Amino acid sequence: MQLTDMGPFLILGLVAAAIVLFSLFVYFIPVGLWIEALAAGVHVGLTTLVGMRLRKVSPAAVVRPLITATKAGLKLDINLLEAHYLAGGNVDRVIKALISADKAGIELPFNRATAIDLAGRDVLEAVQVSVNPKVIQTPKVAAMAKDGIQLIALARVTVRANINRLVGGAGEETILARVGEGIVSTIGSSASHKAVLENPDNISKTVLAKGLDSGTAFEILSIDIADVDVGKNIGAELQTDQAEADKRIAQAKAEERRAMAVASEQEMKAKTQEMRAKVVEAEAQVPLALAEAFRNGRLGVMDYMRYRNVESDTAMRDSIARGGTPEAKPGS
Repeated sequence: MQLTDMGPFLILGLVAAAIVLFSLFVYFIPVGLWIEALAAGVHVGLTTLVGMRLRKVSPAAVVRPLITATKAGLKLDINLLEAHYLAGGNVDRVIKALISADKAGIELPFNRATAIDLAGRDVLEAVQVSVNPKVIQTPKVAAMAKDGIQLIALARVTVRANINRLVGGAGEETILARVGEGIVSTIGSSASHKAVLENPDNISKTVLAKGLDSGTAFEILSIDIADVDVGKNIGAELQTDQAEADKRIAQAKAEERRAMAVASEQEMKAKTQEMRAKVVEAEAQVPLALAEAFRNGRLGVMDYMRYRNVESDTAMRDSIARGGTPEAKPGS
């Protein structure tokens, strides 16, 4: 192929190379963003933008928040913004928080704002809550007064963010837990549930005076009791349960005594039967003894007749004492 025939292919190659070079130029040197910064009065060098690309930093994520801060009257270093971006922070949110704090007259240094953001808290929301306090509602808290009546209280806590304690300070869950504990303690120390129902603001005053916001990221402005309902008569239920338990214990003891009595009675019957058996056995030995006495001559006929008469007389007396007729003895 001759050189003249390669002309179109060479032109296409040059055009493609030019497009690639232009794309690389536009990627590494965002001219539009650079012009936007110059128009806003923010001086950012082209080498700085190229360096951001090489450090895998999005120039727009740093330069545009810097433009916003400059327009709001804040003087910030672009290197600090880039460092916060590389640390994983949200530069735009930090800038908006700094602007909001500056307009509201709240002291919020850049380092503290970035620390709050890197700690995982929403620094912009914290500033907004510091300017405009928010209300958090506790779950229903059940407590029992000294008279045994249960009360169920619902409170609303107005809090304001404490910028100085956002890093390392406890969150809303701690506030709610402490308020709930204070409500339970206050109701539990009341002599009667009627006193609590008459003056529910006493709960608010007592709980608020305990300094529940210590060590938290919030400042408690007020605690308002939204609702107080009467629950169960816990004291009566406890007394009923105790009485039922005492009854069961008494029944168990009575059953134990009855079982012991039955066992004792059965033992006495066994002893009686044993004694009767011995008596029967002894009575069975009497005829044998009489026969032996007759054989040996120690007992005569007259002696035997007198014995029978005594025996008959004794049987008659027993029968009269029992109100019956005398039993006939064999041979009498």
